[in-house]
Amino acid sequence: MIEDRLLVWRFNRGDTAALCRIYEKHRDGLLKVAAALLSDKSGVEDVLHDVFVEFAQSTGRFRLKGSLKGYLAICVANRARDRNRTVRRRDSVNLDGVLPQRADANRPEHVAMSREFVAQLDTAMAELPDEQREVIVLHLQSRLRFREIARLQGISVNTAQSRYRYGLDKLRSSLNSEVRS
Repeated sequence: MIEDRLLVWRFNRGDTAALCRIYEKHRDGLLKVAAALLSDKSGVEDVLHDVFVEFAQSTGRFRLKGSLKGYLAICVANRARDRNRTVRRRDSVNLDGVLPQRADANRPEHVAMSREFVAQLDTAMAELPDEQREVIVLHLQSRLRFREIARLQGISVNTAQSRYRYGLDKLRSSLNSEVRS
């Protein structure tokens, strides 16, 4: 957090190396957020690029009121939402790289089960309303606290927590019905 504040300070004074460091530091996490919220792989890099182009244009006037990681994650989520609306496609949500890997994950039966589970989870995530999916991804993938998600999205903490809880309930219900089928 202190490093981010220093980088923002340097960035606001025109230091391009600071912008590069911000990009390098947060790129992987932001790509995962975009991948989890977009259905098309080709759009992931585009979303991140758009966010950083807009961020770079704010040199000299950017004011950080929280965590830089949280701010950028919300920007990515907003841009992904805009792209999904434009494309009007909600086929599936890609969660590759989001789930932790198990030690025995290389065994064929585990690989097959993992792929099947990820496919079911992708489908279930795609069925969630955008608001619930975003809160789940921002909380679990970007590790943002509900307070920060609420502040960045302009909603109350209770609303963020409710969206998370209702989203998880829908995921649980959807995945349980898949198991019974």
